[in-house]
Amino acid sequence: MVEPILPPLPERSPGPKPVPDRLCLQGILFVLHTGIPWQQLPLELGFGPGQTCWRRLERWQEAGVFAQLHRILLSELNAAAGELDWTRACVDASHVRAKKGGAATGPSPVDRRKTGSKHHLITDGGGIPLNVITTAANVNDVTQTLALVDGVPPVAGRVGHPRKRPEALLGDKGYDSNPNRHELRRRGILPVISRKGQPDIQGLGRLRYVVEQTFALLHQFKRLAVRWERRLDLHDALVSVACGLICWRRLRRPALQARRP
Repeated sequence: MVEPILPPLPERSPGPKPVPDRLCLQGILFVLHTGIPWQQLPLELGFGPGQTCWRRLERWQEAGVFAQLHRILLSELNAAAGELDWTRACVDASHVRAKKGGAATGPSPVDRRKTGSKHHLITDGGGIPLNVITTAANVNDVTQTLALVDGVPPVAGRVGHPRKRPEALLGDKGYDSNPNRHELRRRGILPVISRKGQPDIQGLGRLRYVVEQTFALLHQFKRLAVRWERRLDLHDALVSVACGLICWRRLRRPALQARRP
């Protein structure tokens, strides 16, 4: 799935032969899974030096490879017996420490004001990640509601036009905003969001647990459990790779494969 969308390597210049794309991708995945620093990537594994993998990650992110791969995987899931649940979408956010600072970092209100970032996530009704936005840790969740919804890519795979709008959006009291409710309705999305100062909507937690489950999967990748990249584009590239892997694992489930034509 990755190889056809990779940009071609630049024309060769005098010097050693470039590391193949497959090995660089394996090195990126090794760093993502283990959290090892780029400069400590073992050469004996054959992935090439960490700087080479880092630069290839940068070039692929600039070319939009990982966003395109995520869309392809979502389309595959949508085509596989309608695995995507468009009846509802769930939103939430989670803090991570930012050890080296950088763009989109700030004092965390839940970690003694230590420098951190926040992952804002929207999933479908089954917990499949649709879009992730990284901001400073002190950014309010409610400010990213519409950006998350509008950032869902158009997903093909079924008869008709590609789809990108869920029927309803589920959120906790951190997303309570009348202007946002108005904008969601204008987009044809029913807001199901608890109001501050009032009891939670009954049964909402039983439907929203999937977004917490997806956060647990996302932060199992050690390079994302703590943010080490100072550059936001490289951190977002790794987040996109992780979302693609979560979709790929869902696509490879035996029960789902049995339903695929």
